[in-house]
Amino acid sequence: MSCTAGKAKRLRDADANQTVADAVRPGKKETMVGSDFVAAEPIKWPVQCTIGRGLQDAIACETQIGFVNGARGILSYRGYDIFDLCAQSTFEEVSFLIINGYLPSADELKQYKETLASLRPLPRTLRALGALPIEKMTPMAALRVGIATLRQVVTDVDTQSPDPSHSIDTDADTVPDVTPDSNEDLEVDRAIPATTTLGRKDAYRLVAGMATIVAAIARLRKGLLPVEPRPDLSHAANLLYMITGTVPDEQQARIMDIALIVHGDHGMNASTFAAMVVASTLSDLYASVESGVGALSGPLHGGANEQVLYTLESIGSPERVKEWFKEARAKKKRIMGFGHRVYKTYDPRAKVLKPLAEIVTQNDPKLSTLFATAQALEHEVIEELGDTKNIFPNVDFYSGMIYKALGIEPAMFTPVFAVSRVAGWVARCLEYVKDNRIFRPRAMYTGETSRQYVPLERRGSTTKGA
Repeated sequence: MSCTAGKAKRLRDADANQTVADAVRPGKKETMVGSDFVAAEPIKWPVQCTIGRGLQDAIACETQIGFVNGARGILSYRGYDIFDLCAQSTFEEVSFLIINGYLPSADELKQYKETLASLRPLPRTLRALGALPIEKMTPMAALRVGIATLRQVVTDVDTQSPDPSHSIDTDADTVPDVTPDSNEDLEVDRAIPATTTLGRKDAYRLVAGMATIVAAIARLRKGLLPVEPRPDLSHAANLLYMITGTVPDEQQARIMDIALIVHGDHGMNASTFAAMVVASTLSDLYASVESGVGALSGPLHGGANEQVLYTLESIGSPERVKEWFKEARAKKKRIMGFGHRVYKTYDPRAKVLKPLAEIVTQNDPKLSTLFATAQALEHEVIEELGDTKNIFPNVDFYSGMIYKALGIEPAMFTPVFAVSRVAGWVARCLEYVKDNRIFRPRAMYTGETSRQYVPLERRGSTTKGA
């Protein structure tokens, strides 16, 4: 899947898209049939499964949005292979697909693009953000504030009184350790209607507005004024324009477009689950997305591509990779950008991004050295750990250098990820509340059960263990 120098010429019109499509299309496609899909029919609850710590391998719901086969390296949205979508589609079309479940007609896509364009300008939200010390916040903290501000500006949910008939005790979902005789409590959850802010208009507003807010944060951090979006630019082109202040060329816009597509959805990851948990309480989509942003801000979920970039820069050149890798292995150092909790083969998203990284970096000597260093490191890791440990590049390994080449600073890599993933967040929230059941897993209590209360005057200087 290597790209020749000829493929990196400035791309124009259909030829531009076709060249990038050639870069991301795999030489051999897997067919997603048979045992790849876990359930061909609706699940009959309850189900039995082996659950690890952190709800690992737990089955919490059904979905028709995204499918991941980690053993074979397959990713699809609504049944469409990620390679086909990246080669032929756009983020606008893919986000519509993820949210609505089908590819839009020409008229529907035109209307959707116009809707996003109308929702992209956020003057009141950006004025509020501009009054805050954004430069003193982490970008993800600023993004949480931005989503909360958008919620206050465009909705009246906090002025509405909740329907008292829908109220339950705070811990009423804590049930005795017995099997219920019926699904009556489940039917209560389903009977409560979702709020008006669990709707598609708000989903579209969040998809459109996330790009505007992220771009504004990128500029406010540098003491620059936000740039107004342009209705004539695509979502990806607008994102780059609003961040850099310069209209990207077609190659840059298309590569950003594909980067957004590959991050659109990816199973029940931590941020998606966080958003769905909040949605299951019938809170609004803005609060749900804000929870997703909060989960994504954790170092175990977001930020890996930023660390990959720093690692490659610290190595310096392809010639130093072998020695660096040997030392890293001796120190049992984790190598960022490799391995995945789900994929036990080459991450299909990394397959998409690798040739694009080569295209977008080759005209800059420093960036081309960075890419060559990445290739050399990939070779060393796969040669030693690929067959024995199933360690291969993941999506973060090449995405960071793409973002850097497109003029995005490393601190903004994770917020840019959210610009894409918000489509998956809102889609899964909307899907889940159609057959809602508030999330309520249980913990295994391992503490003491019969301790005696000791009055304060008798406790002495310490009561630990008493």
